[in-house]
Amino acid sequence: MCGKGRANWRNTLLAIEQRVVLADKYPGMIADDLSDYLFARSTRHIGSLMTLINRGCQRAVRTGAERLDAELLSKVKNDAASEKGRQELELPFSTGKLTSKPRNRNRVT
Repeated sequence: MCGKGRANWRNTLLAIEQRVVLADKYPGMIADDLSDYLFARSTRHIGSLMTLINRGCQRAVRTGAERLDAELLSKVKNDAASEKGRQELELPFSTGKLTSKPRNRNRVT
């Protein structure tokens, strides 16, 4: 992913993060902590990303977690195309060969 693509991805996640209403949310929960995870799970498709976030928030409220993390989101179903893409992206993200995070980013505070 190029630098401009990473910046656009981060800006998208920041916009979503500002609109999430969970009692235990914190700055950087989505844009920092879940960036690579969400990129792999959604394969950068906005519809898949929004479905995943929406279903994740619903699960977070139902379970009382009131925050999003990879463990909670791993229990959320997403569309078949994104799941196939996720399998292809998991290894490069987990080994650090690929990242969705901009090189010079400031953590949200």
